[in-house]
Amino acid sequence: MLITQLAKIPDNPTQVELPLFVSHIRAGFPSPADDFIDRHLDLNEFLIKKPSATFFAWAEGESLCDIGINDGDLLIIDRSVQRLQGDIVVAAIDGELTCKILDLNNMQLLAANPDFPPINITDKAELIIEGTVIHSIKQHRKRSF
Repeated sequence: MLITQLAKIPDNPTQVELPLFVSHIRAGFPSPADDFIDRHLDLNEFLIKKPSATFFAWAEGESLCDIGINDGDLLIIDRSVQRLQGDIVVAAIDGELTCKILDLNNMQLLAANPDFPPINITDKAELIIEGTVIHSIKQHRKRSF
């Protein structure tokens, strides 16, 4: 999975609080008890813990589709979090950005799709882990930009 169109988050993102329903929304039959708002939610506060260490990127490709990251998803990447076994990371390999699963036990970057081979980290002289994917956002309507 390649990464396209990087964007840095401003140090002081605009705060926008929107209504947050107290219960989860059912995908089946609705419940009449679920129609009140519990509190407000600011997506900047919820999705971005350290604005100065966070950036956005568009996912491109099919190597992580088996874990729910699809072509066109917006990735929220944090450079400040400690990388752990199994994290989804953005890595620069010979100057090209890719998004893969970090396998520290075997020193590999893995795809979730079995059609893509693992990348051995030790074989790559020019490999930099740029950050950890902390959220991905899906677009359910066609993007106009």
